[in-house]
Amino acid sequence: MHFEEENRTITINGDSVAPGQNKLLRIEIARLPTGTLIDIPVHVFNAKKKGPTVLLQAGLHGDEINGVETLRRMLENGDLSISKGAVIVVPILNVFGFIHFSRDVPDGKDVNRSFPGTKTGSLASRIAYHYTQEILPQIDFGLDLHTGGGQRHNFPQMRYTEGDEMSLKLAMLFNAPFAFASNLISGSFRKAAHKLGKPIAVYEAGESMRFDESAIEIGIKGVKNVLFGLGMLLDKPEQIPSISLEYRKWLRAPRAGMFIPEIKNGKRMKKGQLLGMVTDTYAKKHKKIKAPFDGHIICINHQAVVNQGDALFHVGR
Repeated sequence: MHFEEENRTITINGDSVAPGQNKLLRIEIARLPTGTLIDIPVHVFNAKKKGPTVLLQAGLHGDEINGVETLRRMLENGDLSISKGAVIVVPILNVFGFIHFSRDVPDGKDVNRSFPGTKTGSLASRIAYHYTQEILPQIDFGLDLHTGGGQRHNFPQMRYTEGDEMSLKLAMLFNAPFAFASNLISGSFRKAAHKLGKPIAVYEAGESMRFDESAIEIGIKGVKNVLFGLGMLLDKPEQIPSISLEYRKWLRAPRAGMFIPEIKNGKRMKKGQLLGMVTDTYAKKHKKIKAPFDGHIICINHQAVVNQGDALFHVGR
């Protein structure tokens, strides 16, 4: 990838950040019914030397707080003192969802199914539109930090776009415990960025509305790994082992009842091994859930009472 001889000025919402400057900017979105203005905080670190512009974002779903805390700690600890290029940090993209402890915005729409958005559409669509207009033109590629939805706990994992060499490179540099190709979803931020030639890799770790210290620590190390691998940080971070998965499958509840897992998330499984069971409340009937192949557990549903067909284990090999 070719970069200009001198690092460029970054302009967001009419505010400029020259080479050698760090600024906190804001993208105005809308107002609450009380009249309170809601805006998206954007931290920009722009080094003097030329280099790529990398987006680090979290909180696209408002209840996915591990990524928010990951970036907050990095900002607080001064971990983003880059030697070249620029980093744009958005700790909370979906501010509406965050203040309502919700995945979505107040009208129930998912911002991550609303890209590239429209200027006069729904609230989710307007957020996506402003973000697409203000942020995406500035970046070369990015990392999108997510958390398992509902009570699904994702073991730290990286997802990249199949056939996109840069998103694969970002995922490999991040070096999370697991990595695999993931399909682009219609209306998602990653797909909108992909169409504009802006590769995005996604970090998934933990479950919604719960801090997971391991997920946060691995996230911080992973972001540092990427920035170091791109030559933007001088200090080499600690490395962790990574396993690439070529096949994944959800194991679903064979009946309704109470779900009792018998294996910890992230563990290796052997074909035929007991992973858990679904039992009724009368201790009369139960269904065992066994490993379909040798592989790894990458997500466990922590919902105790389940319906037939609910996703319980995400497994891969």
